[in-house]
Amino acid sequence: MVLRVRGFEIHKAYLDLAAQRALVEALRPVLKVAPLYRPQTPYGKPMRVRMSSAGRLGWYSDRRGYRYVKTHPGGQAWPAIPAPVLSIWEALVDAERLPDCCLINFYDETAGMGLHQDKDEADFSWPVVSISLGDDALFRMGNATRGGSTDQIWLGSGDIVVMGGAARLTYHGVDRIRFGSSMLLPKGGRINLTLRVVT
Repeated sequence: MVLRVRGFEIHKAYLDLAAQRALVEALRPVLKVAPLYRPQTPYGKPMRVRMSSAGRLGWYSDRRGYRYVKTHPGGQAWPAIPAPVLSIWEALVDAERLPDCCLINFYDETAGMGLHQDKDEADFSWPVVSISLGDDALFRMGNATRGGSTDQIWLGSGDIVVMGGAARLTYHGVDRIRFGSSMLLPKGGRINLTLRVVT
């Protein structure tokens, strides 16, 4: 089932349980090479989610601002984006132009993500593809500018959101997760993968 809300294309239950488990397994070697870390905002505060990346570039934040970098904070190059992740992009977006970055966000019991735009990329003509794994997340969608009314929807494990066209620069965020709502991750929590064309 595909829902369309404020330009966001929401593919409910796109991935079955076997596909979800395969993605989690494909991420394990990535996170072994590039462990999750908690970046700082430009204001010096730690973010509520832990992050890592895969691909040619990784998204990064510290007091110098938001940007893409070629290496993990530990100095090692980001691992390649796993094939099962790329296959989702190929099916929903394009098989010729692959993403430069797969940002990996982990939400624990207390994590959330305030309303924000994904605008650190050079080319906004390509969508951002967001993949949900694990616990349910209350996803909020706003407007092209801050303020105004918003809509929200619960995203479950296996749901995929395509943020393109009018939704590409729309403010969005995660209010909270419903901890323990999924059995996919043994210790609970939510993994969110976002695929981005950067250059």
